[in-house]
Amino acid sequence: MNIKELVKNQNAHFVFFRDQALYYETDNGFQFPVPVGDAGSATFNHEEKAILLMRYIRKHVEKTAAARRDQDNG
Repeated sequence: MNIKELVKNQNAHFVFFRDQALYYETDNGFQFPVPVGDAGSATFNHEEKAILLMRYIRKHVEKTAAARRDQDNG
């Protein structure tokens, strides 16, 4: 799935908190973490436009792609 598909006309909904991260899920089912340490004085709502969280979505897409490559390479 590419980044545009994950954010275009999508909302992200808060799902749970674990290991100092807020986990959100987009309408199309992609879950990703948002580190609490990045919040500063920001407010994280129960629902956000996915494009506003694209920074975190992109990081998680890259992290999972790297893990897949490592797993495939053995």
